[in-house]
Amino acid sequence: MSIDHSSITALGQGHEKQAEDQTDHLAKTYTVPSLVVDVVIPALNEAEALPFTLKPLMEFVNGQKALPRSKAMIRTVVLVDNGSTDHTAEVAQAYGAQVISEPRRGYGQACLAGIAALKVDPPQALLFVDADGSDDLSDLDHLLALLQIQDPSELQDDTERYAILTDKSPDLVIGSRARLAEANALTPLQRFGNALSCRLLKWFFGAKFTDLGPFRVIRWSALKQIQMVDTNYGWTVEMQAKASVYGLCSLEKDVRYFPRKAGDSKVSGTLKGSFKAGVKILWTIWCSWLSKFK
Repeated sequence: MSIDHSSITALGQGHEKQAEDQTDHLAKTYTVPSLVVDVVIPALNEAEALPFTLKPLMEFVNGQKALPRSKAMIRTVVLVDNGSTDHTAEVAQAYGAQVISEPRRGYGQACLAGIAALKVDPPQALLFVDADGSDDLSDLDHLLALLQIQDPSELQDDTERYAILTDKSPDLVIGSRARLAEANALTPLQRFGNALSCRLLKWFFGAKFTDLGPFRVIRWSALKQIQMVDTNYGWTVEMQAKASVYGLCSLEKDVRYFPRKAGDSKVSGTLKGSFKAGVKILWTIWCSWLSKFK
């Protein structure tokens, strides 16, 4: 699918007008939000798939949709362009996202750039979403609500559970794809790798995660505490392993997961990428375990 520049321009103008029209509604809906959330979306050549992620997110930002369970406010969406050669940045800007350029390749590198861009005026919590349209954002309200629960009795059903139970308030919520992912949304190698990684997290740390899903929300205070450093394949597992090491109360929510809407996967799309990711994930778990004894 080719990108029409005039369509992008018209789209941007339409979203500017839409944002203005929604200002009063947003103020009324979130007079005192329970949680202020910013979003980071790492992206590399995702111009065709990006609208499937940005359109629903910007509806929350612009007040067209509410988050009734969590009563949270999505304040800013930051798209980190990780060296794209297509029109990823232009599409993101047209939808109203803040675009950050990070030419150094790597999923974790893009996430770190997004975090750095928000340090001047940080949110209470940071949401990570993939750019390929595979995450079902109708699950967003539940993830944000789980970050605010105070007692296990607030869990709604067996799709919500603790991965690391402590006597503190939750710091991390992972969207788990293990049960509800659509057919072909995850490759057999991905399913095996996730299952093995989560088994190792349980063996080494006692954490009861079922997935390393990228759709996740973490409190800014916790993000500062764990000091993320991975620049590529180990980003997601580093966060979960460090949550275990630091004793961060963590939960999971079963979420729907779709095949990517367009384009090619940068990791699971190739055997080489999958192998490199697997090695890095195992290495990250091992290093995190060793860090407990320092």
